[in-house]
Amino acid sequence: MPDDAVLDTLKFGIGQPVLRTEDPKLLTGRGTYADDYSAEGQAYCAFLRSPIAHGNIAGIDISAAETADGVIAVITGQDLRDAGVKDIPCPISVKSRDGSAAVVPPRPAMAIGQVKHVGEPVAAVIAKTAAQARDAAELIVLDIEGLPSVSDPVAAEKDGAPQVWEQAPGNTCLDFQWGDDAAVEKAFSEAAHVTKVELTNTRVVVSAMEPRATVAEYDSAADKFTLHVGTQGVAGYRGAMCNMLRVEPENMRIISKEVGGSFGMKGSAFNEAIVVLHAARKFGRPVKWTADRSESFLSDHHGRAMTFELGLALDKDGNFLALRVDGVGDMGAYLTAMGPWPATMVTSRNIISVYKTPAISYNAKCIFTNTVPTGPYRGAGRPESKFFLERLIDKAAEEMGIDRIELRRRNLISPDMLPHETPVDLTYDSGEFETIMDMCLDRADYSGYAARKEASEIDGKIRGIGVAPYLETTAGPGTELADIRFEEDGSVTLVTGNKDFGMGHATPFAQVLSAQLGIPFEAINLVQYDSDEMSPGAGGSGGSRSMIAASGAIIECAETIVDNGKKLAGHFLEAAVEDIEFADGVFTVAGTDRNIGIMTLAEKARELSGTGDLPDDLSHKVNHNTAPISFPNGCHVAEVEIDPDTGVIGIDRYTVVDDFGVVVNPVIVEGQVHGGIAQGIGQVLAEDTIYDEDGQLVTGTYLDYQLPRADDIAHIEFTTHAVPCKTNPLGVKGCGEAGNGGSYPVIYNAIMDALNGNGGKELGIPATPQRIWQALQGN
Repeated sequence: MPDDAVLDTLKFGIGQPVLRTEDPKLLTGRGTYADDYSAEGQAYCAFLRSPIAHGNIAGIDISAAETADGVIAVITGQDLRDAGVKDIPCPISVKSRDGSAAVVPPRPAMAIGQVKHVGEPVAAVIAKTAAQARDAAELIVLDIEGLPSVSDPVAAEKDGAPQVWEQAPGNTCLDFQWGDDAAVEKAFSEAAHVTKVELTNTRVVVSAMEPRATVAEYDSAADKFTLHVGTQGVAGYRGAMCNMLRVEPENMRIISKEVGGSFGMKGSAFNEAIVVLHAARKFGRPVKWTADRSESFLSDHHGRAMTFELGLALDKDGNFLALRVDGVGDMGAYLTAMGPWPATMVTSRNIISVYKTPAISYNAKCIFTNTVPTGPYRGAGRPESKFFLERLIDKAAEEMGIDRIELRRRNLISPDMLPHETPVDLTYDSGEFETIMDMCLDRADYSGYAARKEASEIDGKIRGIGVAPYLETTAGPGTELADIRFEEDGSVTLVTGNKDFGMGHATPFAQVLSAQLGIPFEAINLVQYDSDEMSPGAGGSGGSRSMIAASGAIIECAETIVDNGKKLAGHFLEAAVEDIEFADGVFTVAGTDRNIGIMTLAEKARELSGTGDLPDDLSHKVNHNTAPISFPNGCHVAEVEIDPDTGVIGIDRYTVVDDFGVVVNPVIVEGQVHGGIAQGIGQVLAEDTIYDEDGQLVTGTYLDYQLPRADDIAHIEFTTHAVPCKTNPLGVKGCGEAGNGGSYPVIYNAIMDALNGNGGKELGIPATPQRIWQALQGN
């Protein structure tokens, strides 16, 4: 192996902690987010949004707005419909228990006839400046006849509740069931002990660093749109826009360069993008829209919002016999593309986690309310399931008088049980769950907890500890693009359908490609932002699928490149193809020192254009069928300290051990885990989206909606224990959402431990100082 190849492997190979190559650009303000782009002659868009939660639109008087300074036009929902713009697509494959389809109400880009939630767009102003557009929007006179509304999903399914949609009796979008109800009933009737708990995983505002923004352009000569927007996958977003505007993919270009966070929220098509696209074509000039933070609270889809009652049946020794889950998920006023999934398919398939559970009965209703629609938020059902389950296990341990670690240990799936078939039709292929739990307990100095608790008491504080093993699923199989291009300037372009919205794809994807083909790491450039570069097989990012999908596609593509390279190397080295070997970026004639490097070969191949049957380019593209679900898992241990005089809580220690299979870049993986943990801590301690009885958003600014601060997050002791996945070629498991999975239950259980179980009454989240103080007073 040449010396430079040795160095490249040592510095940039799989498993090396290579720093993110894109960070210098981002940290020096040279990134290009959607709002950073401006087109020559662009106009600006501002929206008038509904001020009430439910009502009939009696009239929209736009006359004053139309004549205001700088106004080009005012557009209503009816204008869009008259122009042939279709409703926002929502392909929902989840079925109700009786096999019927979900109720999918029409969702126009702007309201027509009725408004269904505060913040729903009703009209759009196109003006020469952003200020003129906003000022003119305030001149629109909106006449709405108010109707009764409902903002609580539990109340919404009760008899007599206001109806959000006539076609959804009881406000039920979907009545989902999974499992063996008869087996569960039998297990519960024969159980030595049954533990029950009811919990709400509160509605959250996504709070991405970058508000949503979009700039639309239309080239009338080419009949082609270009949309600059932050998204999780340009190919998928193109499909949604084409659907609504009734155009072909070649007539729509999506550009999404840097994206300042998404967490699931920017993965769906949104109202505003279709409005500016329509306006750009109709008025012959680019149109730009950028949300402000208050607008984001009312227009970005929200997350979580589930209330569930769980029951766990155990025998006299604490072995799990069956799990029963019943609850509701809040869909908001409309369905987003993935709206029903978290409360149905995702939570149901993740709630078994790492435990032997013979039977499950899972029942969830997806309920409409007069609130902002909900959708996937980092984990999208996975963290909710762990929050529910791990609290249930702690409570069972307390009720049965069994140590909570011991109760978990008795029920953990052991390595000799793998592959393990679960009652939710999943097959776990790999994992060492007890080993990881013990590693985490050891690194957390669990045995020394009693001494720390005593020290806290001497200091007048109350200490609690939580333990939370977890296992989650990643996104299911699909397709993914890998297009590897050897450029004339000596660089290599890698095109994938995945989309980096903060995760840092450029570095680990280059590490995988460099490892496969021996291409110099610094020569590789990742392209994910331009739909014109994408074939129909391009996927996107979501559900922690990026590395699994991209690495599989890169490896498949690289294998063909090696095969073609052997043919070319045989030609140039004057040897039979079967005598050519490839390793570390070099093609060698077996048993000799005659060789040629892959970069040199790519250059020489261009000399063969039109020569015989030999490929004249090493470049290759594949649409890869991605691997099945992987099962990242791990364990979190955390300690909290509470000031009994104020209820103020501090996280004193936090330890996590994760199994992500083969880790391509440990620095990036640790960063992903830290981010997920921070979001979990934020929801458990502070975040809560509150609507009043009239459907008004009470927590509509960051003065009212509390995000975690840096001093709320403890130092995180992190390590990995790799058990390679057996279902994808690199052996990787997704990591992007795993931090949430353990952080929700571990912090909440630590708080409940500090409160000595709170007399059997659940504190609920967010566990604010006021709630904690009231619990300590016995209220």
